Amino acid sequence: MNFEEFQQSVRSEETPPAGIDAALAALWWDGKGDWEKAHALAKDAGSREGDWVHAYLHRKEGDEGNARYWYARSRKPFFAGGLEEEWAVMASELLGG
Repeated sequence: MNFEEFQQSVRSEETPPAGIDAALAALWWDGKGDWEKAHALAKDAGSREGDWVHAYLHRKEGDEGNARYWYARSRKPFFAGGLEEEWAVMASELLGG
């Protein structure tokens, strides 16, 4: 699956695409506007990728201190750009592109 297909699934499907990991599923739910479901998936992912999504979600809610903690755990820098830009960067990277 590429980024455009992932974005299209967010716009048109009721459930995340089959076979994606928890970090991508969390981003998918965030794209649908369900922060709570996205947060639960990212929190339970048990991976650096999940930690990265977790960081983004806390940044999105305005909790910069908590976001910084999760960015450090993910070994990713605090993102300086906009939230939509970060979502796209994350989705692209997690999809392998």
